[in-house]
Amino acid sequence: MRALFISFEGGEGCGKSTQLELLAAQLRALNHPVHVTREPGGTALGERIRHLLKHDDAGRGMCAESELLLFAASRAQLVREVILPRLNAGCHILCDRFFDSTTVYQGVARQLPTSVVAAINELAIGGLKPDLTFLCDLPAEMGIARARERGGKSFDRMETEALAFYEAVRKGYLVLAEREPERFHVVDGAATVATIKERIWDVVSQSIT
Repeated sequence: MRALFISFEGGEGCGKSTQLELLAAQLRALNHPVHVTREPGGTALGERIRHLLKHDDAGRGMCAESELLLFAASRAQLVREVILPRLNAGCHILCDRFFDSTTVYQGVARQLPTSVVAAINELAIGGLKPDLTFLCDLPAEMGIARARERGGKSFDRMETEALAFYEAVRKGYLVLAEREPERFHVVDGAATVATIKERIWDVVSQSIT
């Protein structure tokens, strides 16, 4: 059996992290080796970068180019330190965000040059792409309301943009899904947790048999 690399994508508050954990539990119940990770983060270096990107006051005035490069640095370390060694050892990888997030957040919503974002993404991932990507699609207004409700009065830096930013993120993801239908599987983020879980398992179960 070949180990699968599965990523979960979507805007803020879309429910992707919940679904990732549910899938991990299903796979483990069937005795499949699974490693759960996240972006940015997943390594000691990556977690430091995550804090800077999302929570540290030093990141509040961060320019789009710095943001792009920091996400790429975290990703490059994660791929080489965690993802590739575990895939090669036969362990499924479930990743909360991967390079598609950068394509959409920094390339589309931040409006950085597409060719630059693509080149930096490619350097970071070294040709590695997920086998399956689940896009939890949700109207931007609903998603950010969920995220802010979950965070209480303390929002991280990526949750403080204007609504137009998150609308651009959603549109960008849907364009990617249309472009790569063999990899992307779009699920309705407004559906019940159980319904989404079933939809995801239908796809994954066909890939692990």
